[in-house]
Amino acid sequence: MDIKKLWQNWYGARIAILGFGREGQDTFLFLRKLFPKKIIGVADQIKDLRLKIKDKNVQLHVGKDYLSSLKNYDIVIKSPGIPFKILPKSALKKIKTQTDIFFENCPGQIVGITGTKGKSTTTSLIYAILKEAGIPAHLVGNIGTPVLNFLKNATKKEVYVYELSSHQLCNLKKSPHIAVFLNIFHEHLDYYRNFQEYARSKANITLYQKKGDYLVYNSEDKLIKEFAKKSKAKKIPIKGEYYDLDKNAARQVGKIFEIPEKIIEKAINGFKSLPHRLELVGTYKGITFYNDALSTIPETAIFAIEKLGKDVQTIFLGGFDRNIDFKKLAKEILKNKNIKNLILFPTTGEKIWREILRQSHSEHVPQHFFVDNMEDAVKIAYSVTEKGKIALLSCASTSFSIFRDYQEKGDLFKKFVKKYAQ
Repeated sequence: MDIKKLWQNWYGARIAILGFGREGQDTFLFLRKLFPKKIIGVADQIKDLRLKIKDKNVQLHVGKDYLSSLKNYDIVIKSPGIPFKILPKSALKKIKTQTDIFFENCPGQIVGITGTKGKSTTTSLIYAILKEAGIPAHLVGNIGTPVLNFLKNATKKEVYVYELSSHQLCNLKKSPHIAVFLNIFHEHLDYYRNFQEYARSKANITLYQKKGDYLVYNSEDKLIKEFAKKSKAKKIPIKGEYYDLDKNAARQVGKIFEIPEKIIEKAINGFKSLPHRLELVGTYKGITFYNDALSTIPETAIFAIEKLGKDVQTIFLGGFDRNIDFKKLAKEILKNKNIKNLILFPTTGEKIWREILRQSHSEHVPQHFFVDNMEDAVKIAYSVTEKGKIALLSCASTSFSIFRDYQEKGDLFKKFVKKYAQ
């Protein structure tokens, strides 16, 4: 990449970073290398940022009025966690993102992967296949390393396997050379104005592709099929359920790179599943525990129930409420007579239980337990689950009601499962 060109374009500009999470910190390091002495603005709700930023050439804008500072800058580099819908209209024209900057300046090939579910596994599989084939590849984006600090040494020979969330795709005006589009479910409705806006953000992965580009897409997803019709890229349809879909997508990307089938299959067979995704914790006291902490929507919980089959007897459900519909999940639970116990976290645990009662028509329903912490939840699972059966953590909701994130939820689950196995 020609860093000099970017330096010239931004030299006289007043630049601020909006949001100082993982990406924001990476952006700061990139800008500081580009401009060692420039005053850089940092705007965030968090008030104690001064403890994180030990740099005298920083202008901090913190607290509840942090967005009002944007009017003082020419370029604002926004982190994914800040929704576009909360930004002042006057600031929209000056907003850029890491994804924008990387796509505009990267000389290498970008393989972009998105989908409501499965994108981390698919991204990791594609990266594993490219590495097995000896192709110089980097795992970046939502799952890997933030991208800007790759730009300085990026070359045409390198491939960037980029997991793209809807937040990173939102407002993007350039699409990757190879796009993988897995699925769209109702998700992140607290971040977007509506489902249509969320879906349009996802669609940016292929909207700006050209004739020489490739689109690997789920041909069984009706909405993705509609987006694919508008794409100029060479279309490669795939089918399959969840983890099969991930592998099929990765295989097709391998074929685009003309990697022999033997190498592709070797990489897939040697791939170790990512944690918190239908992860087998182990069998303790005769009970088999599965950690599916990344299950944040009803569809993934339904998939987990169907995948594990009739031995699922206890299921952990519930979390932060984002106005998602649980009718299909309630129907699945009532249909599956083997599910005897529901362990329910706030706040959607109550919502799921009400929907189950609404659909039950006074028929037999599983016994339920409302809990507000993981330790009690696991103790209950041990007490009510029979030997030879499965206890499944697959909450169909995000974790933020009582957990920091899905990693904390899954790690606590594994911790207490092993603690009470003694």
